[in-house]
Amino acid sequence: MTDPVAEVVALLKPSPSISKLVTGGGQWLVERTELGSPFYCALVEGECLISITGREPTLLTAGDFVLVPEMFSFTMSSLVPPPRGALAQRLETSPGVFQLGDPDAPAEIKAMVGHCAFGSDDKALLVSLLPEVILVRGEERFTLLVGMINDETRADRTAREMVLRRLLEVLLIEALRSTDGASASPGLLRGMADRQLAPTLRRIHQDPGRSMTVERLAQDAAMSRSTFFERFRREVGVAPMEYATSWRMALAKELLRDEVATAEIAQRVGYSSASAFSVAFNRHVGTSPGAYSRSSRL
Repeated sequence: MTDPVAEVVALLKPSPSISKLVTGGGQWLVERTELGSPFYCALVEGECLISITGREPTLLTAGDFVLVPEMFSFTMSSLVPPPRGALAQRLETSPGVFQLGDPDAPAEIKAMVGHCAFGSDDKALLVSLLPEVILVRGEERFTLLVGMINDETRADRTAREMVLRRLLEVLLIEALRSTDGASASPGLLRGMADRQLAPTLRRIHQDPGRSMTVERLAQDAAMSRSTFFERFRREVGVAPMEYATSWRMALAKELLRDEVATAEIAQRVGYSSASAFSVAFNRHVGTSPGAYSRSSRL
């Protein structure tokens, strides 16, 4: 059976960026702005605060794991942050290992933090389907996974980049399936937690070439058209056909990058002809399939 969450993670194409081990003692604070990249942190020892723009500060304790698929600005600090305007102390004691706060103070926290990148040019669409923040408490496997990523980042082993990509995919999927979809922000995970919407989402992913209308999708979900439309938009965050079209085009881009013939792609993503697909692709993407395929090979 098709798993939409796994498909989204695979299409995101996560790749390693930064991975580091951080310790902190005394009063300390780290602030980052305008990152626009996925961020994750596994707290190994101690307690600290993480403050994400637009949200209340969250207390992290040993064993906690936090993932933000699209982080723009945040601060992490000791429970009592240093006075505003105080010079932040940050010392790299060895490659990828940082000490925060007073260098003479005993280490009170130990954390493994990292950033990664999403290689898909549909990342804005795909990230919008994920929860804004994922917090998992007391699950040892996240500390182990982040530790493996941290270790692999520092090693010079054969197939290092491939191993890191696979570990990041596992980390993302573990984080997503550890989240209560019903309480997540609108998106794919919340839609999959809805018993009537989940089969519809699976069908869209499993057979994107089938004929789709709101009426037919509503019938599949055993709901009236209006009830289905409003429920889908509320839980997933977009209208049903907007979701279906966006998913079809994301798949089409992947097939074009693999140099699959336009006529075959049209059939696989639900268009009656290559010309009908080309018109829809141009309208959705802003360029023709041929031009997109050529640019993806540059």
